Amino acid sequence: MSIDNAQIQAALAQIIDPHMGEDLISTKSIHHSAIEKGCVTVDVVLNYPAQSQFEALHTRITHALSALPGVESVDITISQQITAHAVQHGIKLLPNVKNIIAVASGKGGVGKSTTAVNLALALAAEGASVGLLDADIYGPSQPMMLGLEGKPESKDGKSMEPLERYGIQVNSIGFLVGTDTPMVWRGPMVTSAFDQLLKQTNWRELDYLVIDMPPGTGDIQLTLAQRVPVTGAVIVTTPQDIALLDAKRGLKMFEKVGIPILGIVENMSTHICTQCGHAEPIFGAGGAAQMCAQYGVELVGSLPLDISIRERTDAGCPTVVAQPQGHNAGIYREIARKVAIAIARKARDMRSKFPDIVVQNT
Repeated sequence: MSIDNAQIQAALAQIIDPHMGEDLISTKSIHHSAIEKGCVTVDVVLNYPAQSQFEALHTRITHALSALPGVESVDITISQQITAHAVQHGIKLLPNVKNIIAVASGKGGVGKSTTAVNLALALAAEGASVGLLDADIYGPSQPMMLGLEGKPESKDGKSMEPLERYGIQVNSIGFLVGTDTPMVWRGPMVTSAFDQLLKQTNWRELDYLVIDMPPGTGDIQLTLAQRVPVTGAVIVTTPQDIALLDAKRGLKMFEKVGIPILGIVENMSTHICTQCGHAEPIFGAGGAAQMCAQYGVELVGSLPLDISIRERTDAGCPTVVAQPQGHNAGIYREIARKVAIAIARKARDMRSKFPDIVVQNT
């Protein structure tokens, strides 16, 4: 019995990407399919990082196509391709950086930096090329969280090479000043320092640059949000009413400058007892979910108040790296996947596809 490509396409249309919630045809993940002498070949290209999901998807596609009458063999190729997506109007993308994710909070002490580093590491673990910029000039945390020391190398005296750790590229003001040196700077100096760290670092072909933003919603944060081509923001909060109040201010700040919210992360949602494992919402419960419902954004993950998360980051080996198969690392990977999918659903940035118009006198 012969089979044609239309039947192959119909079978692929029945396979749902569980993360996108749509079939492989609707998501335009099938870049090529063909049938020749009973051999089916299919090229699948996902638009979000998901290397850990390749094997399961390969198995599902193989089973679906092998069940078709007339199919003798199946050859499936699965890959991923991350593209640049739209940012605020009037702001150009950075060279070699496709997408920028700002991780922010309305106040300090809610686990923003811990979320940022584990988000970056989770994206990298799924095969993406990832950078992490520590934009908290007054209190840089990433050098300690990643166990990184030393100063960035400058090959031309004008730009810096990012340091590398656990497969991600990193830069921070913490690499340029002493650990005990206070940054007694006014707003314009902080803004200038951030601008130099961002634009004078030689980032190498990044799919995502995660920016660990300073806490708060003041003039400095607003200025940074207006100057940086941000694809989207992740808001970090805790269940406490005061933290949620500040998180809402942070969300509204990004809305004012046209930056979409990719999701909200709730830290310290429950306390896990180290003795008996009992979980208790000591900071309250349901606050982040209510905030998401109020503003129409997604709660991409809730993390417990777990001593192991603090211990791992203090030791310079964050959870995603230290315990990659652990429960908390799984939560971070799920957060990363949801954030990446939220970006994938956005409009692509097509400006690089069009030539610049140059007017010359002849």
